[in-house]
Amino acid sequence: MRSSKRSISVPIILATITVILSVALLVGWILIILLSEDVGSELWLLVIGVVSLVFIMAVSVLFSVSLVREMNEVTRQTSFIDSVTHELKSPLASLRLCLETLDRSGLQQEQRRQLRQMMYDDVERLSIFIDDILTASRVAHEGGTHSIAQAGLADLVRDCVEVIERRHRLLAGSISWSAPEDVVLTTDVVALETVLKNLLDNAVKYSPTDDEPLYVRVNATVDESYVVLEVIDRGVGIPKKHLKQVFDRFFRVPVESVRTRHGSGLGLYVVQSLVRMLGGRVTAHSEGEGKGTRMEIRLDASKSTRITT
Repeated sequence: MRSSKRSISVPIILATITVILSVALLVGWILIILLSEDVGSELWLLVIGVVSLVFIMAVSVLFSVSLVREMNEVTRQTSFIDSVTHELKSPLASLRLCLETLDRSGLQQEQRRQLRQMMYDDVERLSIFIDDILTASRVAHEGGTHSIAQAGLADLVRDCVEVIERRHRLLAGSISWSAPEDVVLTTDVVALETVLKNLLDNAVKYSPTDDEPLYVRVNATVDESYVVLEVIDRGVGIPKKHLKQVFDRFFRVPVESVRTRHGSGLGLYVVQSLVRMLGGRVTAHSEGEGKGTRMEIRLDASKSTRITT
C-alpha cells in the first residue's frame, strides 16, 4: 500500500512542478516584453506565448490526472487478482481436503454427510464467484442483454429472499420483506433478480457475525412511475467518503471488517451496470462504519421497466 501511494504521488509532484515552472516562465516572459522599448511590436509574441503555455499546463494536468487514474486501475486490478487467487485456492484446498478425508476408512455416516455438505458449499461459492466475473465481463463489453418477461413484484422479491436464505443456511423468514402483491413488472427479470440477489448476499455477508440477531430487510414500493427497491441491513456499514466508490469495478472498502470477508469487488459494479441497463439508478446510503447500509434502486417505468396493477 505504501509503494502504491508513493507511485501515485510522483506524477502529481511532477505535474505541480511543471505548472509552477510554466507560470514562472509566463511571468518572466511578460516582464521581459513589458520592459522592452517597443511593446507593440512584441504583442503578438506575448499572445502566442500565453496561449502556448496555457495549452502546455492544461496538457500536463490532464496527463497527470489520466496517469493517476490508470495507476489506480492497475492497483485495483492487482488487488482483484489477489482476491481471485484467494477465492479460488481456498475452496479448492477445502475440496481436496474433504476428498482426501472421505477416502479414509472408519468414517461415520454423519461425518461423511458433513464433508459432503462442506464440498457442496465450496462448489456453490465457486459457482457464484465465477458467475460474478462472467456477468461483470459481459456488462462491461456488451452492455448486458435484454430478455423481457413479466413477473409479479412480490413473487420476485420472495424468490430472491428464499434463495439467499438457503445459500447462507438461514431459517425461513430470517430476511424480512414487503412488496405489493398486485404489481406486475414487465422487465428483464433475470437481470433484476441478479441485482436483488447480489444486494441481499452482500447484506447477509457483511452483517455482524457475533450473537447479534441478523437484520436484513427488503422494501419494494411503487412511487408514481417508479419502482423503488430498498435493501437495508445493520452490518459493517460504509464510510461516507466511499459511498460512490463501492460501485467501481474491483473496489473494496479498505477497512478490516471488509477485508476479513471473501469478495471480488465486482458485485456492486454488476448491480450498477444492470440497473443502468434497466433504465434506473442505484445509490448507497450509510452513516459510517459499523452503522449499517441502505441500498436503494429506482427503476423508471417510462424506460425498460413497465408497471401494471
